Amino acid sequence: MAETPKLQTHIEMKHVQPHPRFSAELTAEELLREQRIPFPFFRPLSQRKENTWVISLFVILHLIAFAATMIVNDCWGNSHAQCALKQLGRFSFQPLSENPLLGPSSSALDTVGALRLRYLVKDHQLWRIFTSPCLHAGVFHLLVNIISVVFVGLHMEQEFGPLRTGVIYILSALTGSSVAALFVQDRSSVASSGALFGLLGAMISGLIWNWKFYTKKLAAILVLFTILTSNAILGLMPYVNNFSNIGGFISGFLAGFVLLFKPQVGLGYPAKGGIFDYNVKRPLKLKQKFDKPVLRSVSLVIFTLIFAGVVVAVVEGVNVNRYCSWCRYIDCVPIKWWSCSDKTVTCETMINLEQLTLTCSNNGNFRVLPFTNISQGRIHDLCDLICS
Repeated sequence: MAETPKLQTHIEMKHVQPHPRFSAELTAEELLREQRIPFPFFRPLSQRKENTWVISLFVILHLIAFAATMIVNDCWGNSHAQCALKQLGRFSFQPLSENPLLGPSSSALDTVGALRLRYLVKDHQLWRIFTSPCLHAGVFHLLVNIISVVFVGLHMEQEFGPLRTGVIYILSALTGSSVAALFVQDRSSVASSGALFGLLGAMISGLIWNWKFYTKKLAAILVLFTILTSNAILGLMPYVNNFSNIGGFISGFLAGFVLLFKPQVGLGYPAKGGIFDYNVKRPLKLKQKFDKPVLRSVSLVIFTLIFAGVVVAVVEGVNVNRYCSWCRYIDCVPIKWWSCSDKTVTCETMINLEQLTLTCSNNGNFRVLPFTNISQGRIHDLCDLICS
C-alpha cells in the first residue's frame, strides 16, 4: 500500500519593522520621554478638522448678526434708495460718505445694540455690553475680522482644544466690550474685534509659555503682529471701538498664561509645510514645561482684579474721557473722509412741497431731501452728517 504523502507547511517568520510614529501621534508623556518637540506652532489645518467647531460657531453667529443688522438698516426703504450697491435692495449699504466701512447707519447700529454714551450712562442699558461684541460696522470690518478670527482661532483650537479657545474668546469679548464702555463717546461703536485681539494675546502668551516647543518663533510673532496691526488701524475708523481691542488683548494675554499651559496633542500627520517644523530634539523637563503654578496664579489674580474693576466702573457709570482728553484719538482719528465728533448737534427741519430741508444749527449747512416720510433716527443720522 502506497504511503500517503505528508503535507508540510513551511512558515517563514520575517521581522517586521514597526511603522514609525510621528510626533503629532504621541502623547505628551511619550514626547517628554523621547525629548522631542511635538509639533509646529501653526500646523496645517487639515490635521485637526474635527476640533474647529467652536470658532466655526462664532463665525456663523457673526454672519447672522450682520445679516440681521442689515435687515434692520433697510437702506432701500429708510434712506429712499440713496444707498451704495442698490442692486442688493434691502441689504444695500449706506453711502461711503456716511459709513466708510460699507455698512449700516448709526441709528441701525443703535437699534441692534451698539455702544453709545447716551444709552449706557443716561439710560443704563448695560445689556449693550453683551450685544456689541456680536456687531460689525460694515463689510470691510466683517471680512477683515472674520478672516483673522478664522486663521488665528482655528490654529488655537488645533493647538489647545475647543474648550480653552472658547473660554478665552468669550472672556476677551466681554472684557473688551466692558473696557470700551468706559471710554465710550456719544457716537455708535461696536466691539466685535475685542475677541479677536483676545485670541491674538492668548496666542502670544501660549507661544511664550511653550517657547521650547516650537521653532521659527520669530515668524509666528511677525504673523501675529501683522494681524494685530492691521486690525488696530481699522479700529481708528468710525464705528469700530479700539478700546475693546485693547481690553480684549490684555484679557486674552493673561488668560493665555492661565489656560494655555500645555498644547493639545492628538492624531495627525507630519507637519511639513506649516510655518513651523517640529523635527528638532531638545531636552525638556516635565517640571519646567507643565508646572508653573506661580505664573498661572499671578496671571489669574491680575485678570480677576482687572475684570472686576472694569465691571464695577461700568456699573457706576464711570466715563474715562472726562479725565483723558486725548484718549479719543486712540479710538478714532478724524480725516477729511470722516468725522469723529461726538458733540450733540441739532438740525432745523422745514417741509415745503413734499421736500424736507435739514439745516444744521451749529454751522448753517443744509440739505434738501426729495421726500418727507423719514424716521426720527434717520433725521439724526443725516443731521450728524450735515453738521460734521
